[in-house]
Amino acid sequence: MPARLLLPRLPLIAATAFHRALATNTSVAVAHSLPEQVKIVEVGPRDGLQNEKVIVPADVKIQLINLLSEAGLSVVEATSFVSPKWVPQMADQKEGLRLRYVSCVLGCPYEGNVLPIKVAEATKKLYSMGCYEISLGDTIGIGTPGSMREMLTAVIKEVPVSALAVHCHDTYGQALVNIFAALQASNFF
Repeated sequence: MPARLLLPRLPLIAATAFHRALATNTSVAVAHSLPEQVKIVEVGPRDGLQNEKVIVPADVKIQLINLLSEAGLSVVEATSFVSPKWVPQMADQKEGLRLRYVSCVLGCPYEGNVLPIKVAEATKKLYSMGCYEISLGDTIGIGTPGSMREMLTAVIKEVPVSALAVHCHDTYGQALVNIFAALQASNFF
């Protein structure tokens, strides 16, 4: 099964540099430890629009999603199930909505460090409830490659890697190395 991956919304130059580094600077050992296929999910309509100050009407969101699809993006996230009190942009989502996120998997602004075993337990519960894919989000961007590997090691003991994705914010410039660590870890199991 291919690994699943959510890339942060990065400038084109950063994404290009990442791909160039993978193509030219990886050793044979690293190259063999990477999955052959990766699923990339565009999260702009969900993650990007939630920071807008003005409410974006549903028909405009649908138009954006259609344009992204026409541009060749095969998977686009439309919305999320969050309180409209905190994220007004997501107030138009529907309640049958399929859940797929475990947030703050590498650190929480309220609780601090998050134990990998706790992430594994939450992920296992979602998977046992029929969640088709669970995206593990470093939503405050404080993870490191070591903490990413440690968390994934715990989670993959409970849930098949084929049902997992990662979502890494680039708050401290660690998103790309954390994604790389996730790609490596996903191929070891």
